[in-house]
Amino acid sequence: MLISNVPRLATSSPLHAVAVIPSRYGAERFPGKPLHPIAGIPMVIRVLERALQARRVSLVLVATDDERIARAVETAGGRAVLTDPALPSGTDRVFAAVKDLDVDVVLNVQGDEPLMDPENIDRVAGFLLEHPEFPLATIALAIDDPAEIANPNNVKVVRGDDGRALYFSRAALPYRRRPEPLLPTLKHLGLYGYRKDALRRWTSLPPHPLERAESLEQLRALAAGMAMAVLDAASDSIGVDTIEDARRVEEILRKKEEKEPVQEIPETLLRR
Repeated sequence: MLISNVPRLATSSPLHAVAVIPSRYGAERFPGKPLHPIAGIPMVIRVLERALQARRVSLVLVATDDERIARAVETAGGRAVLTDPALPSGTDRVFAAVKDLDVDVVLNVQGDEPLMDPENIDRVAGFLLEHPEFPLATIALAIDDPAEIANPNNVKVVRGDDGRALYFSRAALPYRRRPEPLLPTLKHLGLYGYRKDALRRWTSLPPHPLERAESLEQLRALAAGMAMAVLDAASDSIGVDTIEDARRVEEILRKKEEKEPVQEIPETLLRR
């Protein structure tokens, strides 16, 4: 079902959690990335299939600025929301998709994460539904491969003892002047959860110098003092930033599908 305005999705009862996949055709590093085939299926559809398997999500939307992406989503049986191409970030696109919906928690499932585990989505949604004291949440996974730690496409996060994010960076974080074997390096995965009011506040803030320097929009929220819980991820995911990343994901999916039968998405999920 292709929709071009969000109010048509309004329901008579509140939605507990809505997942939105922001998808922009003109990505600077990888133009046309959402429609790039991953083992024969457009990447945005791969992400949609994963999000539809989350149990704690009432509705899944793809928020896009491009008719080609919207049509691909519609053809796959999903729901697309056409958003203003001038919106400056994926977070702004997510808010545009839900601003007229009566929803408690909004999930931002990055459109370039075709391996995102549905359990990760459920963890973030469940945490925010059960912990009203937190406005924001995300997930991270411990890594120890020096090449993965050094890779600037892998965003690292430092987590405080209270579970809140202290800082995100593309650099190796924390810098290890001396060994601390009990201090892991945490790789941030491309998934955010917001209370709707927190999402509204986030998108109302001007870009912060830290955000611009690192090209990480979550630093806008941290710089404004917004608390973001960092949960342990159920499993890893790979953000696709380059053709090489896409090939790597494709190989992983092919090996997985050789071992497991392909599962059809139930019709009831496609209607969400």
